[in-house]
Amino acid sequence: MLIDAAPWIKVISAILIAFLISIAVTPAVKSFAAKVGAIDVPDHKRHIHDHPIPRMGGLAIFFGFLLSVLLFADITTEVRGILLGAIIIVATGAMDDVVSLKPGTKFLAQIIAAIIAVIHGVVIRVVMNPNVFSQTESVLLGWLAVPITILWIVGITNSVNLIDGLDGLAVGVSTISCITILVVALRVAEPNVAIIVAALAGACIGFMPYNLNPAKIFMGDTGSLLLGYVLSTVSVLGLFKFYTVVTFVVPVLALAVPLSDTLFAFVRRIVHGQSPFQADRGHFHHKLMDLGLNQKQAVAILYAVSAALGLAAVTLTTSGMARILLLILALAIAVSVWAYVESTVKHHHEQEMQEEEKTDGK
Repeated sequence: MLIDAAPWIKVISAILIAFLISIAVTPAVKSFAAKVGAIDVPDHKRHIHDHPIPRMGGLAIFFGFLLSVLLFADITTEVRGILLGAIIIVATGAMDDVVSLKPGTKFLAQIIAAIIAVIHGVVIRVVMNPNVFSQTESVLLGWLAVPITILWIVGITNSVNLIDGLDGLAVGVSTISCITILVVALRVAEPNVAIIVAALAGACIGFMPYNLNPAKIFMGDTGSLLLGYVLSTVSVLGLFKFYTVVTFVVPVLALAVPLSDTLFAFVRRIVHGQSPFQADRGHFHHKLMDLGLNQKQAVAILYAVSAALGLAAVTLTTSGMARILLLILALAIAVSVWAYVESTVKHHHEQEMQEEEKTDGK
């Protein structure tokens, strides 16, 4: 069976160009952020870092992503809408990184960006039938298509923003999500979607050396909102039209870590009588650190969880031996994560007991 090399060449080229632009531009963006006052000063409540760090690093990701897409992707009406919306998102994030916009202002900008994408044809028209006893696998959304699509785009955009709490966490999880969508897109013959997420992945990888712990620059809302927006809109682009059942499941699995963290955060805050938009220290990464893990360990755990869920998503589009091997690999990752957390927590508790014994001895 002959394999068409053209999509792969474009995908690899998109990754490489976005990577080179992002890694080259980040130092200049760091200097620019410092000059305009886009500095993250820790408040010692939710922030983990102990000294001021420039933010707005998402500009470097945006430049790498945008130029790579313009060079290698087919700029269809839908892609044009995504890029126009991305510009609004980046502009909003950049202003927020400098002057801290009101939540309502940012939310309105996200809705406008989502509407622009929808107007250009980025719309969820079909979802999996929630009635498992029905013989109909899919449900046409009809007039609900537009509001559901806007809700999906705005929801995922904010979810990536909310997990951006540890060095390298959001950029790494987003990269894994990109790779998941990239693999599935190539499997279902959607090369343009593959090129777009390849460009985003390359830009993220180029930014990583500056953002991994200890971070030299943060992506800020400029980056986290951009990543969420692009991932949410690209996941709608007819990626899975040949797999009706996974039309909904695959994007959810690919974005499961930020999506589930956001859902749990909203439920937790509402149950405690707080505003669902009020920041707190209850996110997944905070809970992992409360168990005794350090920043690098907590980030590695969430990378592994995201990768396991990504493999599960890819598994849905495979068959035969490939599916079995992917399931085994995903299970192995899940077991390894559980064992690692268990051993780390046990070690942390032993250290606490030893410290208490020393204190009592004094």
